[in-house]
Amino acid sequence: MTMTEKEKMLAGLMYDAADPALLADLAKGRSIVHRYNQLEPGDEKARHDTIKGLLGKTGKNFNIIQPFYCDYGYNIEIGENFFSNYGFTVLDEAKVKIGDNVFIAPNVSIYTAGHPVDPEERNTLVEYAKPVTIGDNVWIGGSVTIIPGVTIGDNVTIGAGSVVVKDIPSDCVAAGNPCRVIRKIAIKSRKNQK
Repeated sequence: MTMTEKEKMLAGLMYDAADPALLADLAKGRSIVHRYNQLEPGDEKARHDTIKGLLGKTGKNFNIIQPFYCDYGYNIEIGENFFSNYGFTVLDEAKVKIGDNVFIAPNVSIYTAGHPVDPEERNTLVEYAKPVTIGDNVWIGGSVTIIPGVTIGDNVTIGAGSVVVKDIPSDCVAAGNPCRVIRKIAIKSRKNQK
């Protein structure tokens, strides 16, 4: 049985980015994003309903400040108490899973799409995609870029301007280009804080 280009894309295989079905999905996603970005910021119900209709999964409580940009939308999952500030961009050719209590500062970009380094192959419009996963209780500073295939653990702070090119373990502060662990953090048990 032959795989569709969408199935190849979601499986992390090389796929034809100019496939008509994928282009139709892109057009639909971008249309919804455009509509979302034109809504009045104070119209919380319309903003909430529009994002719920775009993203693959959301928690009940979330706030995505406009403008927001993504490709398909249906490959993005956000947890409870999610917040993203101005200019959040997600190229969601692969799954992007974001946990609970995640805060995203302005101008953060998450990329799942990649291109061949060979220029002749790249010029045929094939590409690949790798998922990005972000755990719970994560704060991502302003202008951070997260590249395809990265996993960020729980209880992590990523410093502003970082370029995250490899996995970041739980319970740490990480920063830089390339992003690296600066220090581990001790997570205090709430039971012990009484």
